[in-house]
Amino acid sequence: MTAGLRLVPPPIQITDAPFPDWSHLVRLSDDTGLLEHARNAIVRREHGYCVDDVSRGLLVACRERRPSGQVVALAERYLAFLTHAQGPDGGFRNRMSYDRRWLDEPSAGDWWGRALWGLGTAAGRSPVPWIRREARLAFDLGVRLRSEWPRAMAFAGLGAAEVLRTDPRARDAAGLLADAATAVGRPGPDPAWVWPQRELTYANPALAEVAIAAGDLLGDEPQLEAGLRMLGWLCSMQENEGHLSTVPVGGWRSDLIGHSEPRHRFDQQPIEAAATADACATASAVTGDDVWDAPLVQSIAWFLGDNDTRTVMHDPLTGGCYDGLTANGPNLNQGAESTLALVSTLQHARRLATRSATRPSGGLA
Repeated sequence: MTAGLRLVPPPIQITDAPFPDWSHLVRLSDDTGLLEHARNAIVRREHGYCVDDVSRGLLVACRERRPSGQVVALAERYLAFLTHAQGPDGGFRNRMSYDRRWLDEPSAGDWWGRALWGLGTAAGRSPVPWIRREARLAFDLGVRLRSEWPRAMAFAGLGAAEVLRTDPRARDAAGLLADAATAVGRPGPDPAWVWPQRELTYANPALAEVAIAAGDLLGDEPQLEAGLRMLGWLCSMQENEGHLSTVPVGGWRSDLIGHSEPRHRFDQQPIEAAATADACATASAVTGDDVWDAPLVQSIAWFLGDNDTRTVMHDPLTGGCYDGLTANGPNLNQGAESTLALVSTLQHARRLATRSATRPSGGLA
């Protein structure tokens, strides 16, 4: 175990979850955008910026119900970066060097999907009217495209769902959401492997979440049931001795499930825990069923130390999140993706704590 890290004994209580801390995101941001990497908590300027992370930043900033002026300023900066990254056909560049040179051409990879997710969230949730309008303009340009990659479609579909929740007449958004659910596919009949694809790789909960959102917003009950089945199975696959153990780097394949050898569990990424929290929060909101609170609180608790190595995954001194959980404990670098995953999940914790305040117990374990 790495020296100086905190071991956390059970049980963890919901009151142990800190409020979202924006300090490290401010540290990683400049007047251009959000820098991608850090060594420990020091920004690595030589690695530049990426639309993937800036999109996540816009999404998380616009999820704040009562944002501070500092958070609104971050949202403005991230939105400006995304509109600059967008090409005339609606695609997005992904990578910019620190000297503000784009390193690729607009396309519809994962970053296009994440950009539409961020823009759709800004258009639907930002308390700042001009941010909502500007984000909607960029979303309406990007919604014309389709990607060959199911995860890119899932991310874009989640942005479309955000638009539809505030503007049910948005036909282009409805079309994208329907196409995203089709790209994800339907669960199979084998209870040992429900997932539509033969491998669990990255951002798996987002695929189930977009299927749930499509079923709910498009009035498709079989689609909704398919998404809930996918998510329930995934949550059971990711549970290890009562805590969350996310699909690791390298993934899990269907041909290994059910064999005698245990599934490998490392390295785990904070973004996977955050994606699980997102999907379970959506399932809970759509169904009104408290059964989804259990995997949601497991996702929160993963950051607080209820994980496979029993170590806290964030630095309370910086507000940053560690980049990955290895068999020997955390990777202590605090990059943008991980920190955004932490802030996003703590936003769910804050809402859940508020909702649970009138209940007899607020325990996470």
